[in-house]
Amino acid sequence: MKLFYKPGACSLASHITLRESGKDFTLDGVDLMKKRLENGDDFFAVNPKGQVPALLLDDGTLLTEGVAIMQYLADTVPDRHLLAPTSSLSRYKTIEWLNYIATELHKGFTPLFRPDTPEEYKPTVRALLEKKMQYVNESLKDNPWICGARFSIADAYLFTVLRWAYAVKLNMAGLSHIEAYMTRMTERPAVAAALKAEGLK
Repeated sequence: MKLFYKPGACSLASHITLRESGKDFTLDGVDLMKKRLENGDDFFAVNPKGQVPALLLDDGTLLTEGVAIMQYLADTVPDRHLLAPTSSLSRYKTIEWLNYIATELHKGFTPLFRPDTPEEYKPTVRALLEKKMQYVNESLKDNPWICGARFSIADAYLFTVLRWAYAVKLNMAGLSHIEAYMTRMTERPAVAAALKAEGLK
């Protein structure tokens, strides 16, 4: 398998999941501004959406959209317990969090990353995100991982997005549960390996 990624982007969640899965894979970096691969090839020829992550399977099938990629990988290695089986309510609680992260957190950061976002709009965006950070912090109060006692693919995604919160300097003061969570995440060998491979701290 080959993962097309950009360092620190949302593709980091799929990268972490790959390493947690124990599967063999390679990485191919993408310049999203130029839509070019590391060798200069046109990324649109690989993924017509022009976005990362994209996972090229061994049979030549291309799978896109991070949440789909993570669920696929988790389901191929049930012994790793990255996502509960379909008979379990905890599976759907994980999917609930995946959806929240994708729609409320991930997309919430987009205006802060776009150079054409009016400056007068950004304080409102930041305030909304900071309120959601408080919700995440409270949700981590009683458990080490976002869905309970066991690490799941939702953690790979949440960690990725929380890194952005620190990168854009949201007010994270007093969010001690998030701070402890980030430490736990970086101590996981798969997470540390993914960060190192992408040249991230």
